Amino acid sequence: MLAVSTKIIRFTLILILGLGFLNLAVAQEIKPEQLKSRYDVVVYGGTSGGIAAAIQADRMGKSVLLIEPGTHLGGLSSGGLGATDIGNKAAIGGIAREFYGRLGDYYSQESSWEYQKQDEYKSRRSKGAESEMWTFEPHVAEATFEKMLSEQAIPVLKQQRLDLKQGVKKEQARIASIKMESGLVISGNVFIDATYEGDLMAVAGVSYHVGRESNDTYGESLNGIQTRNAVFHQFIKPVDPYVVPGDPQSGLLPGVQQEGPGGKDGDGDHRVQAYCFRMCTTDVPENQREWVKPENYDPLRYELLLRNFEAGDLRVPWNPVLMPNRKTDTNNNFAISTDNIGMNYEYPDADYQKREQIIQEHLTYQQGLMWTLANDPRVPAEVRKQFQTWKPTKDEFQDRAGWPFQLYIREARRLISEYVMTEKNCMSELVAEDSVGLGAYTMDSHNQQRYAVNGKTLNEGDVQVGVPNPYPISYRSIRPKKEECENLLIPVAMAASHIAYGSIRMEPVFMVLGQSAATAACQSIDAGQAVQDIDYTQLRKKLIADKQVLVWDGPRREPPIRVRSLSGIVVDDRDARSSLGWKTSSASSPYVGQGYQHDGDTEKGEREISFTADIPQTGLYEVRVYYSPGSNRSINTPYIVTSSTGTKEIVVNQKQQPNHGKYHLLGRFPFEQGKREVLRITNQGTKGHVVVDALQLVPVKSD
Repeated sequence: MLAVSTKIIRFTLILILGLGFLNLAVAQEIKPEQLKSRYDVVVYGGTSGGIAAAIQADRMGKSVLLIEPGTHLGGLSSGGLGATDIGNKAAIGGIAREFYGRLGDYYSQESSWEYQKQDEYKSRRSKGAESEMWTFEPHVAEATFEKMLSEQAIPVLKQQRLDLKQGVKKEQARIASIKMESGLVISGNVFIDATYEGDLMAVAGVSYHVGRESNDTYGESLNGIQTRNAVFHQFIKPVDPYVVPGDPQSGLLPGVQQEGPGGKDGDGDHRVQAYCFRMCTTDVPENQREWVKPENYDPLRYELLLRNFEAGDLRVPWNPVLMPNRKTDTNNNFAISTDNIGMNYEYPDADYQKREQIIQEHLTYQQGLMWTLANDPRVPAEVRKQFQTWKPTKDEFQDRAGWPFQLYIREARRLISEYVMTEKNCMSELVAEDSVGLGAYTMDSHNQQRYAVNGKTLNEGDVQVGVPNPYPISYRSIRPKKEECENLLIPVAMAASHIAYGSIRMEPVFMVLGQSAATAACQSIDAGQAVQDIDYTQLRKKLIADKQVLVWDGPRREPPIRVRSLSGIVVDDRDARSSLGWKTSSASSPYVGQGYQHDGDTEKGEREISFTADIPQTGLYEVRVYYSPGSNRSINTPYIVTSSTGTKEIVVNQKQQPNHGKYHLLGRFPFEQGKREVLRITNQGTKGHVVVDALQLVPVKSD
């Protein structure tokens, strides 16, 4: 007991001795009886986006109330996600950048470093003389948010949840008031839904979508079921999915949802990407808790994990990113990890009781997973050692026994407005003219289902495709259709297709959009207009004045070449047959489709890729290949063409630009009608990275 008390005293002293804002200043939490009869702006959801919205509304001179359904502020930003996903930091401005700047101020103080010295900590997210800090401890983020709110004396109402059945009173197309489960009624002029779930939006009768749209819905290529793209966080060894190995009649193991993926690639479905807890662990013994074996631990739940190890996949299944003071932000990694795949489909539209059951199931799964990894003798010793070295912290999430208060809701409901952000926006094919912020992160979806096929286990849904440049996010995508609601803004559960939301759904972007939403709310109040009718020119002017970044004027990369934009027969590298070991990338442009493959300049002579094409008619064809040149490329890549006249090898120096600009012409070759192997590429004897992209066959017109 004495040791615990000493630890608490020391931790409190650190808070007090740190930078000024860690003087235990907290937001102005008020009681229901202290509420005003009406507020200019009511923000529901104390996420990072909701906090930015409340701060901006107050700075614009409006009365504002921030309502948080739980007990903690900051959402994922203070709930374990300390490794800020950005894409391009120059795309972040306004209150978001102010927040990260304050974190930088805090960590510039020697007193902020207890378990290591400042110069011992290295983060690849921080560069040079940056004053901002992009990696941080959860309690520091929460204290920063609390301080920012307290400085402006913004009232915060905690532990008040919206009545999901009768929580919105509307007068025609306007929300007049909202009602909490407690019966508390709050009136306002404009409302902002800053929840991850989009609860206020849904109860207000605004259109939304849950799950993946089909590729046909918005003319995309990365939406819907994605078995072909699911190459990351995938099983690399055959693992039997049945309770009794080899016996389908025994049933599927827990964690395997079904036989087959439930549709074909590109089909829409009800599934949402997996959730997890972003754990904060440490290797400092005096600051460690032990892994907990849950009371209802089910060994069968982890049988698939253990079989995966026994099959030969010895990768350590987590991704701990180092935070200050010998801590981590830990994310999912590889085939079976912290993502509780397939167990969240009901969450977005569920009531609070059902959501709590889902959250508890996720907690039980993840606690049991970590205990298994640290203790089960079937886990390889070297893997077990990792989880015996790194354990939950004592000084984070103290009211949750070291487990985050926020489940990582990667996506839930998404608004359907008059402008839905899509893959085309992310790839700069479409450019929104009414920007209220920039997205810049990879189009990133975690796996959405685990299924059995031919006696093997596979994951489906993971997509990781980079975007060429930061891109504008439309104001119309954070407001509903006018006929549905005139005084509501939705900066978090905003209008985006599943795959576009995978790029936009980053905490800095939520803060940017929250600030922009509040600016629009205040201008709609001043103008006496619906949020759909405000003057965008004036909105833009104010956003720029407040240091928001609305247009990308930095270096630009060429956008990808769309397969459908190319004539003739096109076979992308994703459709080629390849040996193991090729790596996928989209780091260098231009490229066709979603990226390219390369050999990493390793294991020469052991890798090859072959392209098969369906020739519609016998004749002469131009054989074109695509690759992105670079200084580290192979100087002697062999392209082996098999045509009607035999086999010919053409050696290409991939350091040089392709001989026809975007493509390299290997020559003209005759091919007979039918399906056949046309091209083979190896890394035999090559010097440098061998890059493989698309093959294009263009028929040569006879004179």
